[in-house]
Amino acid sequence: HLKTKCAILPAGQAFKRFLPLFDRVLVERVAAEKVTKGGIMLPEKSQGKVLQATVVAVGPGSRVKNGDVHPVNVQVGETILLPEYGGTKVVLEDKDYYLFRDGDILGKYTA
Repeated sequence: HLKTKCAILPAGQAFKRFLPLFDRVLVERVAAEKVTKGGIMLPEKSQGKVLQATVVAVGPGSRVKNGDVHPVNVQVGETILLPEYGGTKVVLEDKDYYLFRDGDILGKYTA
């Protein structure tokens, strides 16, 4: 029997009804910069794709050949670097989130 737990952020009711499976990670992309440091407003086309995200929920991990569970490499609340393409968009309570496999995440930022 699988005895690992899924981790979720306590904030937001949507996460009580949605838990990622296996090695999937649910993230919320960091908001794009809309104003430069000099105060110039950026049009949407100039903002570029946001590759940073905050982990909001993680699955228990993937099962390896011998039956053990390999846990996910990131934890809830961490800021991560995403690939430019990929992920599955999920809308929960009118907010956009994205599901990525643990192995697709490029790295995480340290404090």
